[in-house]
Amino acid sequence: MDNRQRQVVAQATGVWGNVSKNREIKNWRDKKINIKRLFAAEFQGDNLVKAKESLTEKDFSKIESYRLRIDEAEGFRGVWEIVKDTVKVSLGEHRLGMLLFLDDLPLHLGAYHQLGTNNIVLNRSLVNIVEAVTKSKKLVNAFVYSILTHEYLHALGHVSEAEVRSLVYDVSRECFGEDHILTMLAEKTPWMLIKGIPLNDITVPKQAMELIKDLEKPNQRYIV
Repeated sequence: MDNRQRQVVAQATGVWGNVSKNREIKNWRDKKINIKRLFAAEFQGDNLVKAKESLTEKDFSKIESYRLRIDEAEGFRGVWEIVKDTVKVSLGEHRLGMLLFLDDLPLHLGAYHQLGTNNIVLNRSLVNIVEAVTKSKKLVNAFVYSILTHEYLHALGHVSEAEVRSLVYDVSRECFGEDHILTMLAEKTPWMLIKGIPLNDITVPKQAMELIKDLEKPNQRYIV
C-alpha cells in the first residue's frame, strides 16, 4: 500500500459513518474504482427490451416489476420483502419468523446464519462502507439483497456454500434478468462494488448488536 492509500486509510479508520464527508476518501475512491460503469447501458432496461423476444409476456412483466421494486426499496424491510418474494417465486420455498440483526463483523464477512436458528446477522459496517463508496441506494439495495438472499437460503436448509451461490444466481437471473447488476453480483461477488478499497487496513469500532424490530412492518433505514 502506497503513502497515499495509507493516508486515506488513516483518515477513514473508525469513521466510516461520516466517510461521505471526507474529501480525501472521495478523491482516492474516484481514482481507484468506477462505480458508474455498473449502471452502464448494459445493465439498464434498454437491454431488457431487446431481450423481450426471448421472454414470455409474463416473464417480461415479472422482471420489470422486480427491477423497479429493488431500485425503489426503502431500507432493510423493503429489500427483505423482495428477498422472500423472489425466492418463493423462483424456488417455491418460504419461511416465516426470521429475525435480522446488525453487527460489526470482520469486513470479509457479509452476514451469517447459525443453523438451527431463525436469525440472520448482517454486517452493519460493510453496508455502511458500500453506501459511503457507491453513493447509490440502488447499489446498496443490490448488495444487501445478494447478502440476505444467500443467508436466507441457508435458513431454508441449503447448507452447501456452492449450492447456495448457484441458487442465488438462479433466483437473480430469473427474477431480474441476466443483464441486471444483481445477477452480475451473484455470478461474481457482491464485494466487486468495493473493489480497490483496502478493507484489511480498516479497523471498525465495535458497537452493540442491534435487532431490526418488526422486520416485516416498519421500515428500518441503513444508517443506524
